[in-house]
Amino acid sequence: MAEKNIKNKEAHEKFKAIIDQIDIGTICSFNADSPYPHGVPMSRQEVDEDSNVWYILSAESETFKNLEKDNKISVFYADPKNYTFLSVNGTASLSRDQERIDKYWNKMMEGWFEKGKTDPNIRILKVNPEEAHYWDSGSNKITMLFGMIKKIVTVSKEDVGNEGDLEL
Repeated sequence: MAEKNIKNKEAHEKFKAIIDQIDIGTICSFNADSPYPHGVPMSRQEVDEDSNVWYILSAESETFKNLEKDNKISVFYADPKNYTFLSVNGTASLSRDQERIDKYWNKMMEGWFEKGKTDPNIRILKVNPEEAHYWDSGSNKITMLFGMIKKIVTVSKEDVGNEGDLEL
């Protein structure tokens, strides 16, 4: 893979496109009592114009409790079928912003919050990315594998995708 670091608007567009394509990210929070991160899959609600990623979570969750004590957060997105991956490190902000709860509320949320959108345990999580790194083949797995084989057999310098930092 060729290294292609991206900055500014192009970086934001790539960041948003990958997250919108994959949707489910593994949110990793950190607990002082464990040397390992606590990871849970969560569906993003929005990537805003400042590249913040928004989620809804429960104040009863281990993720929420960890983030209250340590706002460091990592999020990993993976689409192995298309060889697209994104790693994000940053800080988390937690709130009870009713406007955002109203904005993001949908039928799926009812399965998580039985009392509806006024459930006192609903919280908004904002991930402010400080570092982001992507891997993207630009094609599906089979095409990428053929490209890799071709590169090996023909000793070609042809790239089989890009990876790099996203400077948001």
